[in-house]
Amino acid sequence: MTVGHRLLPPLLAALLAGCGAPPADEPEAGDTANVTTFLGSAEDDARYARADAPREFRFPEDHGAHPDYRTEWWYLTGNLETDAGRHFGFQMTFFRFAIAAEPPERASAWATDQLWMAHVAVTDTESGTFHADEKFEREALGLAGARTAPFRVWLDDWQLASLGDAGWFPLRLVADADGFGLELEIAAGKPLVLQGEDGLDPKGPEPGNASYYYSFTRLPAAGSVRVGGDEHAVEGLVWTDREWSTSVLGPGVEGWNWFAIQLDDGYDLMYYRLRQTDGGTAPYSGGILVGPDGEVAARFGADEARLEGTGHWTSPQTGVRYTVAWRLQVPRLGIDLAVTPRLANQELDLTVRYWEGALTVEGERDGNPVTGAGYAEHAGVSARGE
Repeated sequence: MTVGHRLLPPLLAALLAGCGAPPADEPEAGDTANVTTFLGSAEDDARYARADAPREFRFPEDHGAHPDYRTEWWYLTGNLETDAGRHFGFQMTFFRFAIAAEPPERASAWATDQLWMAHVAVTDTESGTFHADEKFEREALGLAGARTAPFRVWLDDWQLASLGDAGWFPLRLVADADGFGLELEIAAGKPLVLQGEDGLDPKGPEPGNASYYYSFTRLPAAGSVRVGGDEHAVEGLVWTDREWSTSVLGPGVEGWNWFAIQLDDGYDLMYYRLRQTDGGTAPYSGGILVGPDGEVAARFGADEARLEGTGHWTSPQTGVRYTVAWRLQVPRLGIDLAVTPRLANQELDLTVRYWEGALTVEGERDGNPVTGAGYAEHAGVSARGE
């Protein structure tokens, strides 16, 4: 794999050590980790709970943290526009990593068994610019964490939080980064859908190589996006994913291509392809189609989807070659879509490197012409550029 050349850069190494001292300095340029490092199997993962059987989801509790699992994230993407039609895309993800099976027995207030990381990115299509930033904190001294009632997940002043005491919605999303930022209010839209098999989403044949996974596929949002010294009032649609696990990538899987698409006819499509080291598609790849009423219209497996790369981009910063344009087909559902990025350069060259960006789609669904918008994530990029 060509994504990343150091598994644990200095900042992660210091934080994962769980020492009692304050965090170390930020990593130097080029200290990049492979995103799959954090999601694969670990020799000691038997210390943690496993996603090995369907479960009964409980809300609002499951909107909060699951610290007995090794990895967890709260993930949001959206396509937003001003009244004049200027487009902005955004991604915001809060990651939690368990770094010890039991809380450390230390008197230091810095001691913790949880590490938090957050990524935020904004695509400014009109200006052709892409902005990304990250933060790390320990779950100590109130610097980062999650709570259930009222819901809030935060890392310093970046946060996703419920605005009221009754229910999860509306949500307020805030991130003020260097040179850009966003503040959005996200309202209730389509209801929650469970991914995989009743919310258990296997990623391989090994017991526990799976995640608990649910999504809100279409949520209205309004607020502001800041780029440079300019602030823009925007509104649009948001996609939210929640996922937690202990191990989700088995041997032979080197990365993935993930798509979340909101079609203008009211349907929403998610598909992920797990890429094998031999260039094939892992049989545990698959997706879901959600109807305008919020009900699951169809689920489909790896053998029912076809994904063909149609355009590439090579990062001038990292030299990584990404496939960024695609043809996505699900013949049984009459889906044939051309997927085009808003910008070719939507690479997050942070401590963890991957491509994540806003896109447009055009094609057919069930014999009718359709357009739409969405987001794609390409991680663990191989030398084949796919």
